[in-house]
Amino acid sequence: MNTSPISSLKTWWPPSSRAIGSGPIVIGQACEFDYSGTQACKALRKLGYQIVLVNSNPATIMTDPGMADVTYIEPLNAQTITEIIENEKPDAILPNLGGQTGLNLTSELYKLGVLQKNNVKVIGVQVDAIERGEDRIAFKEAMNKLGIEMPRSKPATTVEEAEKIAAEMGYPVVVRPAYTS
Repeated sequence: MNTSPISSLKTWWPPSSRAIGSGPIVIGQACEFDYSGTQACKALRKLGYQIVLVNSNPATIMTDPGMADVTYIEPLNAQTITEIIENEKPDAILPNLGGQTGLNLTSELYKLGVLQKNNVKVIGVQVDAIERGEDRIAFKEAMNKLGIEMPRSKPATTVEEAEKIAAEMGYPVVVRPAYTS
């Protein structure tokens, strides 16, 4: 009996799925999202699923002809994705192969009610997990509840606050933005 993760996809994966690409390579998002998205498209197409891909960057392997059944090279924003969802009518959206861009867009579409209105299931990640992962404070609280040790950290909303915290904690420090796109 084959119990590989790929073979078990057929039991729950909807027939028409959408993947959101990461868009242009920016700080905090690198080419691994193109690679993982490309591999997902290949695997899912091999299993016979229809793939609708949305990416704003035409210079990726993921957007090569043949990777998806339908490829949209469009701005990655809620309005554009809503229009594509209404046009393509996918059964599901797979956001976690597009880095923060895909995750944040899916979270926004969920909050706007677009996914619910169009009966689009979020697969590969739970929407509330996106929020916990993106919100540095919520993430830290979740890790503390689980008893998972983390580096010392404090939130800052201005450069001045970050400098003050860094002086208190001592250098070296890592400053990370929250909710980048």
